[in-house]
Amino acid sequence: MISLAIIGGLLVTLIYTLNYQLGIADRHGVVTIATTLAKEKMYEMEKSPVDSSGYFRDPWSGFQYETKVLESSFPGMIEIGVVVRSGKDEVELSELIIENRE
Repeated sequence: MISLAIIGGLLVTLIYTLNYQLGIADRHGVVTIATTLAKEKMYEMEKSPVDSSGYFRDPWSGFQYETKVLESSFPGMIEIGVVVRSGKDEVELSELIIENRE
């Protein structure tokens, strides 16, 4: 009886630990994809900085983005920012770029 209780306790601990680790691995996958999408959107913003928001196309339709263009305290520069969200996870990137004066 004692050995069955010990084995049962070990199995419960093992299953809990496995579920926890699988959740962490899934979250890391989502954050990696969101970071890659944010970098891609940041690259687009460097060429044409505009405020916008929306969803990415398939297969990333579960991810939404928001871009912002802000004034900078540095003369001749602006701050561009991108936020990518998927569920409760969020990745935010920002960068200073030289303002285009056309």
